[in-house]
Amino acid sequence: MSLQATITGRAYVLGDNVDTDQIIPAQYLTFNPSIPEEYKQFGKYALSSVPPSQAGLPKGHVPFHTDDEFVSPYTFIVAGKNFGCGSSREHAPIALGSAGCRVVLAESFARIFFRNAVATGELYPCECLDRLCDILKTGDAVTVDLDQSAVTLKATGKAYSFKPLGDVRPVVDAGGLFNYARQTGMIPTQG
Repeated sequence: MSLQATITGRAYVLGDNVDTDQIIPAQYLTFNPSIPEEYKQFGKYALSSVPPSQAGLPKGHVPFHTDDEFVSPYTFIVAGKNFGCGSSREHAPIALGSAGCRVVLAESFARIFFRNAVATGELYPCECLDRLCDILKTGDAVTVDLDQSAVTLKATGKAYSFKPLGDVRPVVDAGGLFNYARQTGMIPTQG
């Protein structure tokens, strides 16, 4: 993960209760994320089980992948309540990160998904103060400023706030919990 404070890209809008089975279906958990060729497979199947009624609100299903089967053109996921509910699989944030997603902006997160996003260093889980899934549309260009805890809709210039990441941010910046522990001297570096 980079230390970039401002990230610009397009949003992919979902609704409430997007679960880990929708984020990465169980049949793809046989891939090993530590093997580069297999890691990219997670991106290929990210969000492949989201039902049409959940995706691209309010117009029905909009594919998460358009040109590249492994990487999505969407930098941000925008969701409602309880994003990442379901199983405790750490593969869910890995799948979204592999697909090129950098930030999930949700009204609320399932606790285990939030922890896995931070521990893996794949995503910044940003808890929004507004229900952005009712405001933004899939494809909207937005800028997320991690320092200001704000997301700005390019078309209108309107900014919306999210809760500051606090102690979560340096862990994701470092690329996950183990990298953070090595960088801060909590565990010895390999050598």
